[in-house]
Amino acid sequence: MARTAGIAEIPSIGTLDRAAGNLSRQVAQALREAVRNGDVLPGDALPSTRLLAESLQIARGTVIEAYEQLIAEGFLESKGGAGTRVAQALAEPQHTRGPRVPPAPRRRNIVRPGLPEPAAAFAQIAREFRPLPPVPFAISVPVGLTAPADIWRRLGNRLRAKGPGAPAGYTDPLGALPLREAIAGYVRKSRSVRCEPGQVIVTSGTQQGLFLACQVLLGSHDQAWVENPAYRGVTAILESTGHRDTMIRVPVDADGLDVEAGIRMAPRARAAFVTPSHQYPLGMPMSMARRSALLAWARASHAWVVEDDYDSELRYQGYPFPSLQGLDPDRVIYLGTFSKILFPSLRLGYVIVPDDLVDAFCGARVLMDRHPPNADQHVLAAFMAEGHLERHIRKVRNVYFDHREQLIEKLATLLPGKVAWVEPGDQGMHLVLWLAKGIDDRKVVELAAQAGVAVRAVSPMFAPGTARPGLILGFGGFSSAQMNAALQRLAAVIVEASASVRRSLRRRAP
Repeated sequence: MARTAGIAEIPSIGTLDRAAGNLSRQVAQALREAVRNGDVLPGDALPSTRLLAESLQIARGTVIEAYEQLIAEGFLESKGGAGTRVAQALAEPQHTRGPRVPPAPRRRNIVRPGLPEPAAAFAQIAREFRPLPPVPFAISVPVGLTAPADIWRRLGNRLRAKGPGAPAGYTDPLGALPLREAIAGYVRKSRSVRCEPGQVIVTSGTQQGLFLACQVLLGSHDQAWVENPAYRGVTAILESTGHRDTMIRVPVDADGLDVEAGIRMAPRARAAFVTPSHQYPLGMPMSMARRSALLAWARASHAWVVEDDYDSELRYQGYPFPSLQGLDPDRVIYLGTFSKILFPSLRLGYVIVPDDLVDAFCGARVLMDRHPPNADQHVLAAFMAEGHLERHIRKVRNVYFDHREQLIEKLATLLPGKVAWVEPGDQGMHLVLWLAKGIDDRKVVELAAQAGVAVRAVSPMFAPGTARPGLILGFGGFSSAQMNAALQRLAAVIVEASASVRRSLRRRAP
């Protein structure tokens, strides 16, 4: 088996002053500075004397002389068959003998004056969207029974080597045709979506689909309805693309988006972003009456409805409503994803758009990332075509149903109803745990993280002035023992937070 070694690239030594002479000394000094500055690290392999001499266009003997000097000083070391490397001894603690190499500088959270205004907003988004650690109750952590079976690996090995997933040139911005055909057939059967493969655009997940929809559908002054509360991913997009003031937060109730309220607030909005199958984060489906009203408004106003159908596969009771898209394919942009049901790192989703919007979405996609990565598209297409996805969904649905029931039962035993209670729902892979008034859900999130529990706060998903404290708990990917242990720690954090609120109120009482 051929052995490969990482040879350090050292641009900083390419600036020799030939007029000053003594090039060997200059090369040695440049290498010392490269080591001190961290351009090369202890253990890094250096170019051979022949390669470095050729790249610097100097005599090989000059480089040999510089290397020998640095080996004598202890900066470099040379072992038979291993080439020349930066000495490992330079990594030893400061009290050891030899030159000290400063550690790589840590990132500093400093906001410098003069940075562009969008920089602060994007930095805040980065902090909000940092992935949770893979511990209870992070959402979408597929392990054990909820992870794809070995068939995924076998398909990958077959298709990435010499099959259609092998390395190739630029491909269709819409995505691989076999996957688009599989998606069109899948959503037709499972969600009553009406489309052809030519209307399917493969994305890197729902987030990209939402971004494309905002780019294509909204002009600079166009208003957009957004649910209140809503998925933070869509509100962050609108805020960061100049629509902070034209985003209309429409309340939701037990029947989903309040269409009449939306019409009162912004009758001429250009688009409505909704999660009708399973409102995010609260969980209720939009009633048929509200669906009909929403589509009637869209037709009359020549507006668009963006339907985020993010986890419609995971319904545990009753029969699901059909998609909005199936009721009016000409006015609805339909978004779906495989990240939840398979695994988030797959980064494959899809947008289904009316025929007259295909080119617009395709053009926006080209400017964003040209086209989706090719190999996993073909693996997923085969996974779907051979029936593995449907079997996987049935398995995951059964596992998540059991986990959800256990989680609800355990929460009821650990937390008093006046302190925390579960929002009713019968779908998805998360539930909302409401917290008593006065509890700071963001602080609870911080304290829970210190206790090894991963949850997200609900309050940031509300419009300003309407927030309620609560937590989002995912229940997939963890064993019963893991969840029970985590619940004990989370309950202790919540009970203490509630007690702290009561103590604060007593101190303020006259």
